[in-house]
Amino acid sequence: MIDDPVTARRLRDAMPVFTALATCLLVLAIGAILSLGRDVLMPITLAVLLSFVLAPAVRGLQRRRLPRSLAVLVVVLATFGGIGGLGLLIANEASQLASDLPRYTVTMREKIGALRANAGGGATLERLFKAVQDLSQDLQPPEPAKARGPTDPEKPMLVEVREAKAGLLSTLGSVVAPVLHPLATVGLILLFTLFFLAQREDLRNRAIRLAGSGDLRATTAAMDDAVARLSRFFLAQAGLNLAFGVVVAAGLWVIGVPSPILWGVLAAILRFVPYIGAVIGMAFPLLLAAAVDPGWSMLIATLVLFAVVEPIAGHVVEPLLYGHSTGLSPVAVILAATLWTFLWGPVGLVLATPITVCLVVLGRHVERLTFLDVMLGDRPALAPSEIFYQRMLAGDPLEAIDKARQVLKERALATYYDEIALGGLRLAQNDRASGALAADRQQAVGQAIETVVTTLGAMPVPKKAASLRSAETEAAVAALGPDRASTAIVRRREDLSPTWRGT
Repeated sequence: MIDDPVTARRLRDAMPVFTALATCLLVLAIGAILSLGRDVLMPITLAVLLSFVLAPAVRGLQRRRLPRSLAVLVVVLATFGGIGGLGLLIANEASQLASDLPRYTVTMREKIGALRANAGGGATLERLFKAVQDLSQDLQPPEPAKARGPTDPEKPMLVEVREAKAGLLSTLGSVVAPVLHPLATVGLILLFTLFFLAQREDLRNRAIRLAGSGDLRATTAAMDDAVARLSRFFLAQAGLNLAFGVVVAAGLWVIGVPSPILWGVLAAILRFVPYIGAVIGMAFPLLLAAAVDPGWSMLIATLVLFAVVEPIAGHVVEPLLYGHSTGLSPVAVILAATLWTFLWGPVGLVLATPITVCLVVLGRHVERLTFLDVMLGDRPALAPSEIFYQRMLAGDPLEAIDKARQVLKERALATYYDEIALGGLRLAQNDRASGALAADRQQAVGQAIETVVTTLGAMPVPKKAASLRSAETEAAVAALGPDRASTAIVRRREDLSPTWRGT
């Protein structure tokens, strides 16, 4: 207990700074742990996400009277066997492509020469080609020096240092070491996946205990809903991306692009990365099509393939499977992709969206983690009435009018006034009663509300059903409920008290 009021006031004033510093240190510590422990944490994360995808298959086998342990073993071994076979197929395709690359470079050089000739020797294009040639020469390894001859005394004498021949153990270690790390990672993922699927109920109970066991019914319902949502989302996304890769591989095979299976698998994997994944998956086949075909028909056909398949998958199939979005704000998606790529490299880029979806779902169901939904989710952080009052405080009635126009396409004006405008007025009245709203601010808020009411009253009734609505409009329409026009009580002017007969 501090008796000095001045010291106590200074500590209270400095508390936000200490809290911010502690938060920054905590974030840095978590980032350091994730970066330094990536060899262990990354397999665990992959196993958790894989268990969400495989859990429905395990439950399906259990419903067919198969024991739990045997069902888990069958599903996991079949999954990893399929992944291993796909990996061997990709390796075979990649080796075949590598052996054909020298032949493709000849075609590419001919195309570059044709472009250079058709450009008419322009100065800008000439400088560009010269810069590329100079850069390629700089990247070439230096030529070995020749030994000094009797007629060339100015050249230095060549001295060659030869290392001792490596033993059997060192040679074996240099060959096996690059293979051991991927095998160890795959082994950890396999082990953790088996454990998570076999101990699913026990892990769920422990998570419920950590989240809070005061209300077991509510906590259990929240956890079950979170697991079900995540399982459906990951399973739907995995199935959609698999179908996308198959369609891309088949299309590239028909077009004639070499190694279509390799590019189909790459497109399916990169599609887990939002926004830029499809672009990266499209870039490699386009470059290869330009290098293989002496003309431009293969390049155009490949571009048309991706331009048709990706919008259908993203804007038609995805909304039917798991909604219009992942529940993440666009800023959160970009920040998550940047952060996880920095921490875990390309694997982190693929895992960024699934990990962030897990955090948002936990934030929506676990009270202690609500801040995750506020920071990363796409749901509005403020209620419609709070947004209305905040716009009035900011002196910006135009934004409130624009939001109201979107809402009025779905609900009546009286319903908007009852649920949103009056809710904002109650907040203003609370601030006025507590003395938080000064007289000049009261007048500014009143003028802003008068502007909104006057504009909306003179505005014609908009047409129904807007096709594209923001998240705030969706939340406002959902909060309003049905229109009250049919249940509204209408009184004549003479039935009102004298104080309510004004204009």
